Amino acid sequence: MKTIAKIGALTLVIIALLFSCKKADYSSGEGLADMKVSADSTAVSSSAAVVDKNSKQKFIRTADIKFKVKNVVKSTYAIENATQKFGGFVTYTNLQSNIHDQIKTKVSQDSTLETTKYTVENNITIRVPNTQLDTVIKTIAKQIDFLDFRVIKADDVSLKMLANQLSQKRSNTTEKRVEKAIDSKGKKINDVMEAENTLANQREANDNRTIDNLSLQDQVNFSTITLQLYQNETIKQEIMASEKNSNAYKPNLGLQILDSLKSGWYILEAVFVFLINLWPFILIGSGGFLLYKKYAKKP
Repeated sequence: MKTIAKIGALTLVIIALLFSCKKADYSSGEGLADMKVSADSTAVSSSAAVVDKNSKQKFIRTADIKFKVKNVVKSTYAIENATQKFGGFVTYTNLQSNIHDQIKTKVSQDSTLETTKYTVENNITIRVPNTQLDTVIKTIAKQIDFLDFRVIKADDVSLKMLANQLSQKRSNTTEKRVEKAIDSKGKKINDVMEAENTLANQREANDNRTIDNLSLQDQVNFSTITLQLYQNETIKQEIMASEKNSNAYKPNLGLQILDSLKSGWYILEAVFVFLINLWPFILIGSGGFLLYKKYAKKP
């Protein structure tokens, strides 16, 4: 009895140890799954070149992300809504299905099963306020099923914008001097025309620098995000009516014989009418033949 009791107690201890180990493994696996989900949702987030509003540095921030989603159409709508919500706008979207294979299987005399294998993808370009870039990217991350890559760039254009501003100041000074020179030239047409051309070139260069600075400021204010969305291959099956062979539309044998008799009669009528149209030639030929027989027998 003591031996049986010891064996029973030992068995209970072993079962308890196995159960606790299994539970620990399950908890560990669950923790890894949570870590994976967390990694997927934060992998695209970035604080690259986030500067204070009072900073003199100016960054053009861009993001290029490719990822797989559960459903491209639904994710597209979600991204577009998030873009609008945070003050951005969509500049390009190309939603399309790419057919990889199409098989037609005849399942009955008048039915065909059409199996289509295809993938759906979308290339989207959006622009969002620079201060909302990270928020929008984190919102987009909720759609990610698998991340292919994420590239975020931040180009400092502070010095370039400063150079354009200084160049504009110099250009304005030069314009004033040229205008003054034109006024002091009097009525010397050649000198005035040369000065006017110089002034026009100077103003054009000044305008180009102004436009360049406005373009840079716009890129600083609104970051550009380029997205490539795709999903797993989808299979669509549809029952369709079979296309009938042309032989199926031929009439039966009786109708074909009747049509042949009609066609033959029409041909006979045509031949008869044709011969009637030749009556002058037949008459002349007959007369000639009779004259030939009549005079040919005379010695």
